[in-house]
Amino acid sequence: MKLSFCAIVKNEEAMLPQCLSSVKDVVDEMVVLDTGSSDRTCQIAEEFGAKVHHFEWCNDFSAARNESLKYVGGDWVLVLDADEVLTPEIVPQIKHAIKQRQYLAINLVRHEVGASQSPYSLVSRLFRNHPDIRFNRPYHAMIDDSVQALLKRKPHWRVGFLSDVAILHYGYQPGAIASRDKLNKAKTTMEGFLATHPHDPYVCSKLGALYMENGEIDKGIELLERGLKSKKVDTSVLYELQYHLGNAYTRLGNVQAAADSYQAAIEQPILPKLKLSAYNNFGNLLMAAGDLANARKAYEITLEIDATFATGYYNLGMALKGMGLLEEAIASYQQAINLNPEYAYAYQNLGVALLKVGNVLESLEAFKKAIALHQPYNPDEAERLRQGLQEMGFQV
Repeated sequence: MKLSFCAIVKNEEAMLPQCLSSVKDVVDEMVVLDTGSSDRTCQIAEEFGAKVHHFEWCNDFSAARNESLKYVGGDWVLVLDADEVLTPEIVPQIKHAIKQRQYLAINLVRHEVGASQSPYSLVSRLFRNHPDIRFNRPYHAMIDDSVQALLKRKPHWRVGFLSDVAILHYGYQPGAIASRDKLNKAKTTMEGFLATHPHDPYVCSKLGALYMENGEIDKGIELLERGLKSKKVDTSVLYELQYHLGNAYTRLGNVQAAADSYQAAIEQPILPKLKLSAYNNFGNLLMAAGDLANARKAYEITLEIDATFATGYYNLGMALKGMGLLEEAIASYQQAINLNPEYAYAYQNLGVALLKVGNVLESLEAFKKAIALHQPYNPDEAERLRQGLQEMGFQV
């Protein structure tokens, strides 16, 4: 089975090398569709041996992705964006999976590196090179609709998934966060799709979440609830709708509605990694309500799901500190720091816990580190912490 790599790009000279490096020894060909770069993107792609084609951008990701598929010659297609990297650990699993005759598509787990919410997602990026598999939706381009239509005609095929992390997505790193202009473009594009598909649960979920991000809470809730009323909702989309509703009701202070939504999200029969944020946010809700014991349980579940989840260790530390279990809290904060050495609040609360157990010298070192980490990005918190320590008689 020959595997082709496919990507659409524009001005990606900084990110493209690591993307292509991750796939060049895995795939049989690399196809890169440029949509109007003015930097060295095309040259870099050619240096890696990719076949470069050009396409005039028309504000439609699906149109661009479908154009790129025209140049693919392999039996299977792997799609990545320039800010994504294929993990080497997943390669043997991919090679094994595409040899299986029953699979039409293989969904892959993507790690959203640096994301404060939803660190994992399941994406349809590996599929047979079949003429009836095409992307749709102008912004969140996906093959799912065409795959489902094909499965109805060819029921001998099925969709599989690989449970280990296959893709690292660096779009949430500092400096790579989407600009407000980009978010506004996404909003306009999705609103245009919604106008002709008013009850599509997927766009209700994505656009509803975007409204939430823009502070349009009521509009977001209306759209999320509309998505839940759709006749047929995929379990992964149902999870997202309930999860985002939980976030919305939390922001409104409606604790019971938020709890109900998070629990409904958690009950969905999807990959546990994908439910990590629902468990974490449910824990935050419980902790804010003073239910520290159950908050602790929720955080412990996040760590059972993902032992590298630094935020889970930090939040567990907060719950343990609130319960007076200071030594256990210290161990949790230290584990969070081991996983994320730049975790300012973990250092800060480690300092508090160490001070409470009488370990003053180590406490001050933790506070100094917290202040140094806060200073470039959160100077007000750095100054507040510095003044608080000075009022206690400590010089940092």
